[in-house]
Amino acid sequence: MANTIDIKTVDEIAHLARLEFSEEAKPEILNDINRMLSFIDKLGELDTSHVEPLVYMTAEKNIMRADVPEVTITQKEALKNAPKKDSDYFKAPKVIDQNR
Repeated sequence: MANTIDIKTVDEIAHLARLEFSEEAKPEILNDINRMLSFIDKLGELDTSHVEPLVYMTAEKNIMRADVPEVTITQKEALKNAPKKDSDYFKAPKVIDQNR
């Protein structure tokens, strides 16, 4: 295995990714990362000199439709079954605490 990492590197990666791992989990993570690197090394052994670079995964093209605004439901219809509403808007519980 050409590319291997150690626990110190796992700690550095965790710090950069803002992750925290327990000491018990680190050897398993180290093993997983080294297995991934080994797999990548294995892919590097393939001869890809005859393979054209791939820009897109498929040859499909996006078919764009014209963006034409239309009213599909009125405000009154949208509010009809709302559990909580006022004359113009849905009412919902506060989810953002501004004291943070």
